[in-house]
Amino acid sequence: MRKQMIALVMAALLCLSACGSRTETPAEEENGRDVLFQVSLLQGLTRGDYEGSITAGELRQRGDIGIGTFDRLNGEMIMVDGEIFRAAADGSVEAVPDEETIPFSNVTFFDADETEALSSVESFDALREVLNRKVQELGENRFYMIRIDGTFKTMNVRSEYAQDEPYQPLADVLEHDQTFFDYENIEGTVVGLYCPSYMEDINAVGWHLHFVSKDRTKGGHVLGLSVDQADLSWDLTDSFQMILPGGSAFQRFDLSADQSEDIKKVETNVQENDG
Repeated sequence: MRKQMIALVMAALLCLSACGSRTETPAEEENGRDVLFQVSLLQGLTRGDYEGSITAGELRQRGDIGIGTFDRLNGEMIMVDGEIFRAAADGSVEAVPDEETIPFSNVTFFDADETEALSSVESFDALREVLNRKVQELGENRFYMIRIDGTFKTMNVRSEYAQDEPYQPLADVLEHDQTFFDYENIEGTVVGLYCPSYMEDINAVGWHLHFVSKDRTKGGHVLGLSVDQADLSWDLTDSFQMILPGGSAFQRFDLSADQSEDIKKVETNVQENDG
């Protein structure tokens, strides 16, 4: 039954990719601006497929904002305004060259459809409530890319060290090879992706946020935050495209297995953080 559901989800996504949004203009369809572009499955990454399959230069042709990681799981990826940054496990941030390869990512071209001001948001849970209310208003079955630009009273992020073969599953890697950073009163940008519930076998359902500071020296996968003053912008996206990695490791994975608990651990680090 689960494999049948995966097949139905993939058929629906292929239809979305082919048909696009009813509100797209032909130029937008041709240029791919209103498309969420995904590299591989998150479930492939959680199984340990860390081999890059697309270059940063190629990814920039598919979007100007997004999140992901790098070859060998070497840090967290944040794309903002067409620039791709690595938030590394040592706490540093660097712009990556076009030749850098990427095993998993989601990007799109950001065109703000909705904007609002945020102030005095005291926790990640409180922010999720704000975001989820808007999702319920706009529709729960499309994709949303957001950016939050402003000052964060607190920002709690993590990154991970590059791995060597044979690769371990991601949940195992994060038990010993991730680092945490806590910042206060920091300016920067949060890039966030919302995936609807039918994506549960392809990506993480709900919200996935990455952060990079305004001076591009700090960043990572967001585990916790509080907002002082910020501007929240939404890009509504009704089309989806995905490419699969060509490596042999991906072809050997049993992707029919339920990975929901591992994904929850990877996204929230629930074993150590209340994020």
